[in-house]
Amino acid sequence: MRNIRKLFTEKLIPVFRRRLSGVDALPQLAVLGLLSGLVTGTVILLFRLAIEWPLEHFLPGANSESFEELSILTRAILPFAGAVALGLLLHRLAIHDRKVGIVHIMERLNYHQGYISFKSAMVQFVAGVTTVVTGQSSGREGPAVHLGAAFSSLLGQRMRLPNNSIRTLVACGCAAAISASFNTPISGVIFAMEVVMMEYTIAGFTPIILAAVSSAIVTQAVYGTEPAFSVPPLTMHSLLEIPWVLVIAVIIGVAAASFISLVDKMGRFHHRPVLLRIILSGLLMVPFAVLVPETMGIGYDTVSDTINGQLGFWLLLGVGVAKLLVTGLTIGLGMPSGVIGSTIFMGATIGGAMGLVGAQLFPDQASSVGFYAMLGMGAMMGAVLQAPLAALMALMELTRNPNIILPGMLIITTASLVISEAFGKRSLFLTILKSQGLSYQNSPVIQALRRVSVGAIMDRSIFRTERELTNEEARKALKAEPKWLLVEGKQGPTALLPAVDLARYLEDCEKEAEEEDREPPKTVDLLAIPANRRDVAPVQYQATLEQALQEFDTTQAEALYVQRHVAPMIQRVYGIVLKSHIESYYQYRRS
Repeated sequence: MRNIRKLFTEKLIPVFRRRLSGVDALPQLAVLGLLSGLVTGTVILLFRLAIEWPLEHFLPGANSESFEELSILTRAILPFAGAVALGLLLHRLAIHDRKVGIVHIMERLNYHQGYISFKSAMVQFVAGVTTVVTGQSSGREGPAVHLGAAFSSLLGQRMRLPNNSIRTLVACGCAAAISASFNTPISGVIFAMEVVMMEYTIAGFTPIILAAVSSAIVTQAVYGTEPAFSVPPLTMHSLLEIPWVLVIAVIIGVAAASFISLVDKMGRFHHRPVLLRIILSGLLMVPFAVLVPETMGIGYDTVSDTINGQLGFWLLLGVGVAKLLVTGLTIGLGMPSGVIGSTIFMGATIGGAMGLVGAQLFPDQASSVGFYAMLGMGAMMGAVLQAPLAALMALMELTRNPNIILPGMLIITTASLVISEAFGKRSLFLTILKSQGLSYQNSPVIQALRRVSVGAIMDRSIFRTERELTNEEARKALKAEPKWLLVEGKQGPTALLPAVDLARYLEDCEKEAEEEDREPPKTVDLLAIPANRRDVAPVQYQATLEQALQEFDTTQAEALYVQRHVAPMIQRVYGIVLKSHIESYYQYRRS
């Protein structure tokens, strides 16, 4: 048993890590995708149970979404009490520990190579459960994405994988979380690549797909194979409805732009004390909870009633606008609520209301209210997230009806164009990042450099040596035929020089000694001999090529030595990286 463990830890895992340093490690990435999906699926199951179990015991009728049946006093107290509890919790945490949700995942990917702490995951778990259980206008998908990404990242950190692999694991966790929440594996894959990673790569598809599928299997084993909503057969009755679909797309585009603007304006108060902002969010929720209780919690019961045509026009319009206002206000103030479920609610109710208007205007051609509710869901999700393909895939998987693809494509792309071109809005997540003074770098060059670790391009032909050597030690060093000599100092390596320069120096010394009939020097000072020496700086083995370039710029070094912590106070050097190595690799990949 001990021998098997030694083989696994000393040979198989290092080989696994080394293969993952490159961009083409599909078999290894596939294994990671499966592991990520299984871990995320299990975490999302626990998260959903933590929400549903108390609500089923607390709410009337053993229904986890029947907030409407609570008394007016309870509806008023519950969200305010929950906000106070959340405010006190977040107040006790450091600023960097309070950050949760998809925006935080994007920040960690852009600035920290996808490293997410266990504490962050725990804060998100507690905050996500609390917001939904106490009736805040919230959803579970945003927190689920954070949890999936966090535990997948922790899996990679535990295995000490290169940073490019941890980034892929974060994307796998995002896809797996959406897949497990909605039972929509395809939209989970597209969401991870379109919204979070903002890139499509062939190598990335395989592990992300496997993560989405495996997490869906885990949740289907408990909740069954049905999607999040029970949708009747939907179809567009006539092509004459196309103009009305376009009108609805414009209306939803305006609503989405208003929602993002509201979040952005409220986000300007982020410098205020978090306790004050969260308590204010709870106070703002109270009148909505009393007058429009449908806005409380996730609200998927209202979405289902809308799809099945059980709600009237004024109720649909009222709850849709109310949900938009209260969600925008509270999220903008910092309430750690999920937003994806809220966009689905807003889109379904506004779309359903416009469907009823269409039925009055064109009674002979109009399709069912459920048809327009589903189109509204896709349009609002696509517009707010600026993720038209993910919204379309979600629409198709939720309805399981190919007939909705044509009008779905039309309404989603039109609504997205309205919000981006007519109002100049970016996605909600990028807008929040900008309000925090952050950005998301997604240029093709940066994306390409993030996908590769320094371990994939480093030159391993090195020999670590002391500064002063005897002639015998110098010749022994050259006998191994290294390309580079890494000169050690008191605080670690201090310089790099080509081994050929040392060989040339020894040869010249011998010739001069023979010509002058004297003994050659007995010692060699590698920092004094004529050589093309380079200043060096360290870079960690897990680092991506993007991080390596940042190290070059920060330290002004001419070469980086790749090291990894292998024991307390011991750093092992694996190779060296020059700027020319990175440039050559990128040029090669482009061609």
